[in-house]
Amino acid sequence: MATIKKQEIKKIVLAYSGGLDTSIILKWLKNEYGCKVVAFAADLGQGDELAPIREKALATGADKVYIDDLKEEFVRDFVYPMFRANAIYEGHYLLGTSIARPLIAKRQMEIAAKEKADAVSHGATGKGNDQVRFELAYYHFDPSIKVVAPWREWDLNSRQALIEYAKKNGVPMPTIKKRPWSSDRNMLHISFEGGILEDTWAEAPEEMYVLTKSPEKAPNKAQYVEVEFKNGNAVAVDGEKMTPAQLLAHLNYIGGQHGVGRVDLLENRSVGMKSRGVYETPGGTILREAHSAVEQITMDREVMRIRDSLIPEYAKQIYAGYWFSPERLMLQTLIDDSQKCVNGVARVKLYKGHCRTVGRKSETDSLFNLDFATFEKDQVFNQADAEGFIKINSLRLRIRSLMQANRKK
Repeated sequence: MATIKKQEIKKIVLAYSGGLDTSIILKWLKNEYGCKVVAFAADLGQGDELAPIREKALATGADKVYIDDLKEEFVRDFVYPMFRANAIYEGHYLLGTSIARPLIAKRQMEIAAKEKADAVSHGATGKGNDQVRFELAYYHFDPSIKVVAPWREWDLNSRQALIEYAKKNGVPMPTIKKRPWSSDRNMLHISFEGGILEDTWAEAPEEMYVLTKSPEKAPNKAQYVEVEFKNGNAVAVDGEKMTPAQLLAHLNYIGGQHGVGRVDLLENRSVGMKSRGVYETPGGTILREAHSAVEQITMDREVMRIRDSLIPEYAKQIYAGYWFSPERLMLQTLIDDSQKCVNGVARVKLYKGHCRTVGRKSETDSLFNLDFATFEKDQVFNQADAEGFIKINSLRLRIRSLMQANRKK
């Protein structure tokens, strides 16, 4: 890509979190590009973190500030489609950060169009996954958009250099003591990385966790939760109908009380290096377990087998930033078709960090038939027929063994 001529940029929309890094980036953009900067923060459920953002952005030099509530859109149009696929990355990660980036980028590009901005910017480092996720989405919405990625341009290559730049340029510094790790939060999860977590042998300290109680300190009594699904989407908890965002927030609270949803993972980043991430996803853990339980009773075996074979590819597409790609949309169409029958209720048991299914039912789409499955006497299945089934399915194994025996003679 050709180098951006700074004098050509008149206005930049920055994805702004209010943290030290994006605050420094905001000031750096003003200093280096000498243009207007619009700060945009997406409310995806960060809670109190958003309270000081507008004032902080304006104090740092922003010409305009957007803080948009995207919680319902986030869960309805991004989290739910992903959970219809039972997506999980490398067997553990429920993609909480990955799935937030395309929505942030989408709204950022809408603001860029509204503000007639020449460029967009983000605070992702040149080593991480987020730069890829943001920029693939940017180019989806506007192939000609200019992208300013400060971490790939500036010489502020250490935490100390960033702090010195902030002090020199009057960037408001955090008033609380800096914790030795970084975090990112939304309605689906909170992630932690860097700092003390770079020692892969060291256990994450208990003080790190925000959404979940320690399993050792969780209630000594189990809690049962019933989650109802319609077309693969959760619509009610314990009989109470809720919007997608309300439902996820409710499950986050319940799961957090029981220490559910903690993950410590050494994952493979898109750019090729390994990175340790610690995640809390209480509501998402319950949601995935319950969704899988309803699928067990409603989904055809071969449909499930094909869908399950696609989970690693689907999850990789989200992790790598290809949410808006034709291949993800193609898979989503297939996955959503498989969910038309996923209607029912799952009952899960929460206890001391564990979340497991203990019951499932479907009044309209159950494929479980007691007449077929019972171990008692029945009239619909002749057990003697199994002999022919076994002989046909063992044919290739028997032929292989005979051939091996003949070679030894």
